Amino acid sequence: MIEQLELQLPNYRRGFHLITREIVRAIPNLPEKGILNVFIKHTSAGITINENADPTVRNDFEKFFTKLIPDSISWFDHNTEGEDDMPAHLKSSIIGQTLSIPITNYKLNLGMWQGIYLCEFRNNGGRRDLLLTIYY
Repeated sequence: MIEQLELQLPNYRRGFHLITREIVRAIPNLPEKGILNVFIKHTSAGITINENADPTVRNDFEKFFTKLIPDSISWFDHNTEGEDDMPAHLKSSIIGQTLSIPITNYKLNLGMWQGIYLCEFRNNGGRRDLLLTIYY
């Protein structure tokens, strides 16, 4: 069987944000076993799984990506929405838009130190939409 729902996240500032709780709250009844696919419906934000305990990890992610692909690269043509426009698209492609997470015993089967991140690459990205699909 397949179930699907959409989740609209609130506005988040630029950076890396734990959204595991929001996703779990949006799915009140996980099956005993299956797979959750999480897809972000945007080209300037991404999702990934990483450290869920120490917030300095998320700060370091932001510093790394800002140094790797800074805003205001003069030779980018795509800058219609501002200096962070094309850099956000590149960062989104590097991180990715989809995750597959196992479901075991009615819970997401994440490791002890794993959490789901919203990776917001825009200074003013706005609300972000996720498509959640449960396969069981």
